[in-house]
Amino acid sequence: MTMPGCMGGWRWGVAHTLMAIFLVVMALSFLSVIRLELVVNGLLIGLIMAVGAIGLSLVYGILKFANIAQGDFMTLGAYMCLFLLGTLFPRMNIQGTGLGPFTFGYPMLLALPLVMVVLATLAIGLDIGVYRRLRGRGVSTVVLAMTSLGVAIALRGAVQVLWGGETEQYPRLSRQFYQAPMDVRIPPDGIFIGLVTVTLVVALYLFLSRTRMGKAMRATSDNEELARVSGINTERVIWWTWAIGAALAATAGILLAVFQAQLLPIMGWRVLIPLFAAVILGGIGNPFGALVGALIIGVTSEVSTEWLSPSYKPAVAFLLMIATLLVRPTGIFGVKS
Repeated sequence: MTMPGCMGGWRWGVAHTLMAIFLVVMALSFLSVIRLELVVNGLLIGLIMAVGAIGLSLVYGILKFANIAQGDFMTLGAYMCLFLLGTLFPRMNIQGTGLGPFTFGYPMLLALPLVMVVLATLAIGLDIGVYRRLRGRGVSTVVLAMTSLGVAIALRGAVQVLWGGETEQYPRLSRQFYQAPMDVRIPPDGIFIGLVTVTLVVALYLFLSRTRMGKAMRATSDNEELARVSGINTERVIWWTWAIGAALAATAGILLAVFQAQLLPIMGWRVLIPLFAAVILGGIGNPFGALVGALIIGVTSEVSTEWLSPSYKPAVAFLLMIATLLVRPTGIFGVKS
Protein backbone atom coordinates (compact mmCIF):
# COMPACT_ATOMS: atom_id res chain seq x y z
CA MET A 1 0.00 0.00 0.00
CA THR A 2 1.63 3.23 -1.15
CA MET A 3 1.11 5.76 1.62
CA PRO A 4 2.92 8.69 3.24
CA GLY A 5 6.57 8.62 2.97
CA CYS A 6 6.08 8.73 -0.76
CA MET A 7 2.77 10.59 -0.64
CA GLY A 8 4.28 13.89 -1.67
CA GLY A 9 5.69 12.40 -4.87
CA TRP A 10 2.51 10.39 -5.34
CA ARG A 11 0.37 13.53 -5.16
CA TRP A 12 2.48 15.19 -7.84
CA GLY A 13 2.30 12.04 -9.96
CA VAL A 14 -1.48 11.94 -9.71
CA ALA A 15 -1.79 15.65 -10.45
CA HIS A 16 0.41 15.40 -13.53
CA THR A 17 -1.39 12.30 -14.79
CA LEU A 18 -4.85 13.78 -14.36
CA MET A 19 -3.75 17.07 -15.94
CA ALA A 20 -2.30 15.27 -18.96
CA ILE A 21 -5.49 13.23 -19.37
CA PHE A 22 -7.61 16.37 -19.04
CA LEU A 23 -5.62 18.24 -21.70
CA VAL A 24 -5.75 15.32 -24.14
CA VAL A 25 -9.49 14.87 -23.64
CA MET A 26 -10.22 18.58 -24.09
CA ALA A 27 -8.11 18.72 -27.25
CA LEU A 28 -9.93 15.73 -28.74
CA SER A 29 -13.28 17.24 -27.77
CA PHE A 30 -12.54 20.58 -29.43
CA LEU A 31 -11.40 18.72 -32.53
CA SER A 32 -14.76 16.87 -32.50
CA VAL A 33 -12.97 13.52 -32.33
CA ILE A 34 -14.99 12.55 -29.24
CA ARG A 35 -18.15 13.93 -27.67
CA LEU A 36 -17.53 15.75 -24.42
CA GLU A 37 -20.83 14.46 -23.03
CA LEU A 38 -19.43 10.92 -23.17
CA VAL A 39 -16.39 12.11 -21.25
CA VAL A 40 -18.60 13.63 -18.54
CA ASN A 41 -20.63 10.42 -18.25
CA GLY A 42 -17.39 8.45 -18.13
CA LEU A 43 -16.09 10.63 -15.30
CA LEU A 44 -19.26 10.06 -13.29
CA ILE A 45 -19.08 6.30 -13.85
CA GLY A 46 -15.38 6.43 -13.02
CA LEU A 47 -16.08 8.21 -9.73
CA ILE A 48 -18.59 5.52 -8.77
CA MET A 49 -16.18 2.75 -9.71
CA ALA A 50 -13.41 4.54 -7.84
CA VAL A 51 -15.27 4.24 -4.54
CA GLY A 52 -15.64 0.48 -4.97
CA ALA A 53 -12.14 0.03 -6.41
CA ILE A 54 -10.48 1.88 -3.52
CA GLY A 55 -12.14 -0.51 -1.08
CA LEU A 56 -11.07 -3.48 -3.19
CA SER A 57 -7.48 -2.23 -3.34
CA LEU A 58 -7.43 -1.53 0.39
CA VAL A 59 -8.50 -5.10 1.20
CA TYR A 60 -5.84 -6.47 -1.13
CA GLY A 61 -3.19 -4.22 0.37
CA ILE A 62 -3.77 -5.64 3.86
CA LEU A 63 -5.01 -9.19 3.26
CA LYS A 64 -3.19 -9.90 -0.02
CA PHE A 65 -6.09 -11.57 -1.83
CA ALA A 66 -8.66 -10.50 -4.40
CA ASN A 67 -12.05 -9.98 -2.76
CA ILE A 68 -14.40 -11.16 -5.51
CA ALA A 69 -17.41 -10.37 -3.31
CA GLN A 70 -16.81 -6.61 -3.58
CA GLY A 71 -19.27 -6.24 -6.47
CA ASP A 72 -22.01 -8.10 -4.65
CA PHE A 73 -21.41 -6.02 -1.53
CA MET A 74 -22.21 -3.08 -3.78
CA THR A 75 -25.44 -4.77 -4.84
CA LEU A 76 -26.43 -5.61 -1.27
CA GLY A 77 -25.77 -2.03 -0.18
CA ALA A 78 -27.97 -0.68 -2.96
CA TYR A 79 -30.84 -3.01 -2.04
CA MET A 80 -30.54 -2.31 1.67
CA CYS A 81 -30.90 1.36 0.81
CA LEU A 82 -34.00 0.45 -1.23
CA PHE A 83 -35.46 -1.29 1.83
CA LEU A 84 -34.90 1.81 3.96
CA LEU A 85 -36.22 4.27 1.40
CA GLY A 86 -39.13 2.20 0.13
CA THR A 87 -40.28 0.26 3.20
CA LEU A 88 -38.85 1.18 6.61
CA PHE A 89 -38.64 4.97 6.35
CA PRO A 90 -42.20 5.42 4.97
CA ARG A 91 -43.53 3.42 7.92
CA MET A 92 -41.70 5.86 10.17
CA ASN A 93 -43.13 8.77 8.16
CA ILE A 94 -39.67 9.61 6.83
CA GLN A 95 -40.07 10.17 3.12
CA GLY A 96 -39.64 12.71 0.39
CA THR A 97 -38.18 13.27 -3.07
CA GLY A 98 -36.55 16.11 -4.90
CA LEU A 99 -33.99 17.35 -2.37
CA GLY A 100 -32.68 20.56 -3.94
CA PRO A 101 -31.60 19.78 -7.49
CA PHE A 102 -31.48 16.01 -6.90
CA THR A 103 -33.99 13.32 -7.87
CA PHE A 104 -33.99 11.80 -4.37
CA GLY A 105 -35.10 13.24 -1.04
CA TYR A 106 -33.45 13.85 2.31
CA PRO A 107 -34.06 10.22 3.45
CA MET A 108 -31.15 9.26 1.16
CA LEU A 109 -28.83 11.28 3.40
CA LEU A 110 -30.01 9.16 6.35
CA ALA A 111 -29.96 5.85 4.53
CA LEU A 112 -26.43 6.13 3.11
CA PRO A 113 -24.50 6.17 6.42
CA LEU A 114 -26.83 3.56 7.94
CA VAL A 115 -26.17 1.13 5.09
CA MET A 116 -22.43 1.78 5.34
CA VAL A 117 -22.50 0.80 9.04
CA VAL A 118 -24.63 -2.31 8.41
CA LEU A 119 -22.37 -3.60 5.65
CA ALA A 120 -19.23 -2.80 7.63
CA THR A 121 -20.64 -4.88 10.50
CA LEU A 122 -21.54 -7.70 8.12
CA ALA A 123 -18.03 -7.71 6.65
CA ILE A 124 -16.44 -7.93 10.10
CA GLY A 125 -18.83 -10.78 10.96
CA LEU A 126 -17.80 -12.64 7.79
CA ASP A 127 -14.14 -12.21 8.71
CA ILE A 128 -14.72 -13.57 12.22
CA GLY A 129 -16.88 -16.45 11.03
CA VAL A 130 -15.11 -17.38 7.80
CA TYR A 131 -11.89 -15.66 6.75
CA ARG A 132 -10.13 -15.62 10.12
CA ARG A 133 -10.72 -19.35 10.51
CA LEU A 134 -9.19 -19.95 7.08
CA ARG A 135 -6.21 -17.70 7.85
CA GLY A 136 -5.69 -19.62 11.07
CA ARG A 137 -5.42 -22.83 9.07
CA GLY A 138 -2.80 -21.28 6.82
CA VAL A 139 -4.74 -21.58 3.57
CA SER A 140 -3.41 -19.96 0.42
CA THR A 141 -4.61 -16.67 -1.03
CA VAL A 142 -6.20 -18.62 -3.86
CA VAL A 143 -8.43 -20.43 -1.37
CA LEU A 144 -9.37 -17.10 0.23
CA ALA A 145 -10.23 -15.66 -3.18
CA MET A 146 -12.39 -18.68 -4.03
CA THR A 147 -14.09 -18.35 -0.65
CA SER A 148 -14.91 -14.74 -1.48
CA LEU A 149 -16.43 -16.01 -4.74
CA GLY A 150 -18.69 -18.25 -2.67
CA VAL A 151 -19.61 -15.28 -0.48
CA ALA A 152 -20.41 -13.28 -3.63
CA ILE A 153 -22.75 -15.98 -4.92
CA ALA A 154 -24.42 -16.25 -1.50
CA LEU A 155 -24.97 -12.49 -1.29
CA ARG A 156 -26.43 -12.38 -4.80
CA GLY A 157 -28.72 -15.27 -3.96
CA ALA A 158 -29.88 -13.52 -0.79
CA VAL A 159 -30.71 -10.38 -2.77
CA GLN A 160 -32.74 -12.40 -5.28
CA VAL A 161 -34.61 -14.23 -2.53
CA LEU A 162 -35.43 -11.08 -0.58
CA TRP A 163 -36.16 -8.68 -3.44
CA GLY A 164 -36.71 -10.90 -6.49
CA GLY A 165 -35.11 -10.48 -9.88
CA GLU A 166 -37.19 -7.61 -11.22
CA THR A 167 -35.82 -4.13 -11.87
CA GLU A 168 -36.31 -1.83 -8.88
CA GLN A 169 -36.01 1.92 -8.43
CA TYR A 170 -35.49 4.34 -5.56
CA PRO A 171 -38.29 6.83 -4.85
CA ARG A 172 -37.36 9.67 -7.16
CA LEU A 173 -38.56 12.83 -8.85
CA SER A 174 -37.77 13.56 -12.51
CA ARG A 175 -35.34 16.42 -12.96
CA GLN A 176 -34.06 18.15 -16.06
CA PHE A 177 -30.42 17.69 -16.94
CA TYR A 178 -28.12 20.69 -16.64
CA GLN A 179 -27.16 22.08 -20.03
CA ALA A 180 -23.44 22.88 -20.18
CA PRO A 181 -21.40 24.31 -23.08
CA MET A 182 -20.58 22.12 -26.11
CA ASP A 183 -23.98 20.38 -25.88
CA VAL A 184 -23.04 18.59 -22.66
CA ARG A 185 -25.97 17.39 -20.56
CA ILE A 186 -25.12 16.68 -16.93
CA PRO A 187 -27.50 14.66 -14.73
CA PRO A 188 -28.40 16.57 -11.56
CA ASP A 189 -27.43 13.62 -9.36
CA GLY A 190 -23.93 13.80 -10.84
CA ILE A 191 -23.17 16.67 -8.45
CA PHE A 192 -24.08 14.44 -5.50
CA ILE A 193 -21.92 11.60 -6.85
CA GLY A 194 -18.95 13.94 -7.18
CA LEU A 195 -19.38 15.44 -3.71
CA VAL A 196 -19.70 12.04 -2.02
CA THR A 197 -16.68 10.61 -3.84
CA VAL A 198 -14.42 13.58 -3.11
CA THR A 199 -15.51 13.61 0.55
CA LEU A 200 -14.77 9.90 0.98
CA VAL A 201 -11.40 10.08 -0.79
CA VAL A 202 -10.27 13.04 1.34
CA ALA A 203 -11.56 11.37 4.53
CA LEU A 204 -9.71 8.15 3.68
CA TYR A 205 -6.52 10.03 2.92
CA LEU A 206 -6.68 11.83 6.26
CA PHE A 207 -7.52 8.60 8.07
CA LEU A 208 -4.60 6.69 6.58
CA SER A 209 -2.10 9.52 6.98
CA ARG A 210 -3.08 11.14 10.27
CA THR A 211 -4.63 8.55 12.60
CA ARG A 212 -2.98 5.84 14.66
CA MET A 213 -5.12 3.12 13.07
CA GLY A 214 -4.32 4.41 9.59
CA LYS A 215 -0.59 4.23 10.33
CA ALA A 216 -1.09 0.73 11.76
CA MET A 217 -2.84 -0.30 8.54
CA ARG A 218 0.08 0.98 6.48
CA ALA A 219 2.56 -0.86 8.68
CA THR A 220 0.54 -4.08 8.46
CA SER A 221 0.37 -3.76 4.70
CA ASP A 222 4.14 -3.40 4.45
CA ASN A 223 5.01 -6.29 6.78
CA GLU A 224 2.35 -8.02 8.86
CA GLU A 225 4.77 -10.05 10.99
CA LEU A 226 6.90 -7.04 11.82
CA ALA A 227 3.78 -5.04 12.66
CA ARG A 228 2.59 -7.78 15.00
CA VAL A 229 5.87 -8.07 16.91
CA SER A 230 6.02 -4.28 17.23
CA GLY A 231 2.77 -4.36 19.22
CA ILE A 232 0.16 -3.62 16.54
CA ASN A 233 -3.11 -5.52 16.92
CA THR A 234 -3.22 -6.87 13.37
CA GLU A 235 -6.62 -8.53 13.87
CA ARG A 236 -8.13 -5.15 14.69
CA VAL A 237 -6.39 -3.71 11.63
CA ILE A 238 -7.98 -6.43 9.50
CA TRP A 239 -11.43 -5.64 10.92
CA TRP A 240 -10.98 -1.98 10.12
CA THR A 241 -9.91 -2.93 6.61
CA TRP A 242 -13.02 -5.04 6.05
CA ALA A 243 -15.24 -2.35 7.53
CA ILE A 244 -13.85 0.40 5.31
CA GLY A 245 -13.88 -1.79 2.22
CA ALA A 246 -17.50 -2.84 2.78
CA ALA A 247 -18.63 0.70 3.60
CA LEU A 248 -17.07 1.96 0.37
CA ALA A 249 -18.72 -0.89 -1.55
CA ALA A 250 -22.10 0.02 -0.07
CA THR A 251 -21.63 3.65 -1.08
CA ALA A 252 -20.57 2.70 -4.60
CA GLY A 253 -23.62 0.46 -4.99
CA ILE A 254 -25.99 3.20 -3.86
CA LEU A 255 -24.36 5.78 -6.13
CA LEU A 256 -24.56 3.36 -9.06
CA ALA A 257 -28.28 2.79 -8.41
CA VAL A 258 -28.84 6.55 -8.24
CA PHE A 259 -26.90 7.15 -11.44
CA GLN A 260 -28.60 4.35 -13.39
CA ALA A 261 -32.03 5.03 -11.81
CA GLN A 262 -32.51 1.27 -11.41
CA LEU A 263 -31.39 -1.72 -9.36
CA LEU A 264 -30.72 -5.26 -10.55
CA PRO A 265 -29.37 -8.26 -8.58
CA ILE A 266 -26.42 -8.52 -11.00
CA MET A 267 -25.54 -4.81 -11.04
CA GLY A 268 -22.48 -5.25 -8.82
CA TRP A 269 -21.31 -8.39 -10.61
CA ARG A 270 -21.39 -6.51 -13.92
CA VAL A 271 -18.93 -3.86 -12.71
CA LEU A 272 -16.57 -6.31 -10.98
CA ILE A 273 -14.32 -6.69 -14.03
CA PRO A 274 -13.90 -2.91 -14.47
CA LEU A 275 -13.21 -2.66 -10.72
CA PHE A 276 -10.35 -5.14 -10.96
CA ALA A 277 -9.08 -3.44 -14.11
CA ALA A 278 -9.01 -0.10 -12.28
CA VAL A 279 -7.13 -1.58 -9.30
CA ILE A 280 -4.53 -3.26 -11.51
CA LEU A 281 -4.19 -0.21 -13.76
CA GLY A 282 -3.58 2.13 -10.82
CA GLY A 283 -1.22 -0.25 -9.04
CA ILE A 284 -2.27 -3.26 -6.96
CA GLY A 285 -2.58 -2.40 -3.28
CA ASN A 286 -2.53 1.36 -3.89
CA PRO A 287 -5.97 2.71 -2.88
CA PHE A 288 -5.49 6.12 -4.43
CA GLY A 289 -3.98 4.65 -7.57
CA ALA A 290 -7.30 2.81 -7.89
CA LEU A 291 -9.00 6.23 -8.02
CA VAL A 292 -6.97 7.27 -11.07
CA GLY A 293 -7.36 3.84 -12.64
CA ALA A 294 -11.14 3.98 -12.22
CA LEU A 295 -11.37 7.42 -13.79
CA ILE A 296 -9.30 6.29 -16.77
CA ILE A 297 -11.34 3.10 -17.18
CA GLY A 298 -14.64 4.97 -16.82
CA VAL A 299 -13.82 7.65 -19.39
CA THR A 300 -12.19 5.28 -21.88
CA SER A 301 -15.00 2.74 -21.72
CA GLU A 302 -17.69 5.37 -22.13
CA VAL A 303 -15.94 7.19 -24.97
CA SER A 304 -15.50 3.88 -26.80
CA THR A 305 -19.28 3.71 -27.26
CA GLU A 306 -18.85 6.43 -29.91
CA TRP A 307 -17.60 3.67 -32.20
CA LEU A 308 -18.33 0.37 -30.46
CA SER A 309 -21.36 -1.32 -28.93
CA PRO A 310 -21.72 -0.65 -25.16
CA SER A 311 -21.46 -4.41 -24.62
CA TYR A 312 -17.74 -4.13 -25.47
CA LYS A 313 -16.97 -1.72 -22.62
CA PRO A 314 -15.48 -4.43 -20.33
CA ALA A 315 -13.24 -5.54 -23.21
CA VAL A 316 -12.05 -1.96 -23.70
CA ALA A 317 -11.24 -1.73 -19.99
CA PHE A 318 -9.11 -4.86 -20.11
CA LEU A 319 -7.35 -3.90 -23.34
CA LEU A 320 -6.38 -0.60 -21.74
CA MET A 321 -5.18 -2.41 -18.63
CA ILE A 322 -3.07 -4.87 -20.66
CA ALA A 323 -1.56 -2.10 -22.76
CA THR A 324 -0.58 -0.18 -19.62
CA LEU A 325 0.93 -3.24 -17.95
CA LEU A 326 3.05 -3.97 -21.03
CA VAL A 327 4.66 -0.56 -20.53
CA ARG A 328 4.56 -0.50 -16.72
CA PRO A 329 3.98 -3.98 -15.22
CA THR A 330 3.33 -2.64 -11.70
CA GLY A 331 0.58 -0.27 -12.86
CA ILE A 332 0.67 3.51 -13.08
CA PHE A 333 1.49 4.09 -9.41
CA GLY A 334 2.68 0.61 -8.48
CA VAL A 335 6.00 0.10 -6.71
CA LYS A 336 8.37 -2.75 -7.49
CA SER A 337 8.51 -5.27 -4.66
